[in-house]
Amino acid sequence: MKQAQEKIRINMLSQAHRVKGQGVLSAYEEQVGLVKNGLSDRFEGTEHRVSLPDITHIHTVNPSYFLSIPFLELRGTTVGYVHFLPETLENSLNLPKLFRQVFYKYLIGFYKSLDHLVVVNPYFIDRLEEYGVPREKITYIPNFVSDEDFYPYTPEQKRQARQRWGLDPDRFTVMCAGQLQTRKGVMDFAEIARRMPQVQFIWAGASPSAR
Repeated sequence: MKQAQEKIRINMLSQAHRVKGQGVLSAYEEQVGLVKNGLSDRFEGTEHRVSLPDITHIHTVNPSYFLSIPFLELRGTTVGYVHFLPETLENSLNLPKLFRQVFYKYLIGFYKSLDHLVVVNPYFIDRLEEYGVPREKITYIPNFVSDEDFYPYTPEQKRQARQRWGLDPDRFTVMCAGQLQTRKGVMDFAEIARRMPQVQFIWAGASPSAR
């Protein structure tokens, strides 16, 4: 009788829940669901377990995680998700300039200390290499979303949604979902809307400082 293959153990770490309504939390939850449900035949997925798994998947750059990296690498591999770089945080952090520079150095040091990095934006690959991260340590994987939660609406569902949100039912509509930040392209979005008054533009999202 063929022996069942031992599953690869992945322990996932994140403190993104401390800031509600932001993309890192959504990406983390989707990743957890993918490992625990969609890939459960090959992987044993856990969260925040004090152990030495085959893979530790880190989503946020907390100091406690940084300090644990040398111990985690005694037994397994550490993988970090790169959701942001110093330049993408420039207009997001409400910190004095000196503290921002210290945090940016810490951020890059955190990334360099991991065995492998996964980026959600291919632009990050060249930038990380410029920061001194070897290119062979970086893999681009777009954010995963569940087709049970994100799917096309039927015409009737679209009509009901437009009615519920007070939108013109007949105008072509463009929507963007994201935090209300310059780095998300909100100014470009507003400029395009200004140039195309015949189209209905909707931005779903608020400023982090408003939470």
